[in-house]
Amino acid sequence: MITFTVEDRNGEQQPVEIPEGISLSLMEVLKASDYTILATCGGMALCATCHVQVLNGFDKLPPAQDLELDMLDTLPDADSDSRLACQIRVDEAVEGAVFRIKSEEPS
Repeated sequence: MITFTVEDRNGEQQPVEIPEGISLSLMEVLKASDYTILATCGGMALCATCHVQVLNGFDKLPPAQDLELDMLDTLPDADSDSRLACQIRVDEAVEGAVFRIKSEEPS
């Protein structure tokens, strides 16, 4: 099992466990775990509605690609530890990581 923690918009942290080898993005896992992530573009790194802050484990993740970095540059609240959940694969690299949901709540 791969275990990581998600902090919602209210500051509450919950552990999430996902079987190894499931080949999903963090965005897909968050949506399946009933977190309210808009994900307008469906995971193409075109909308930034799945913006997360990596509170722990940022250095273990693969680096962001240009498309993701360009989209993060459009966000006023993006920091050096910001990522798009659609661009993070849930694998052993996210083990023990802590992600804070930063995107706006869908209305």
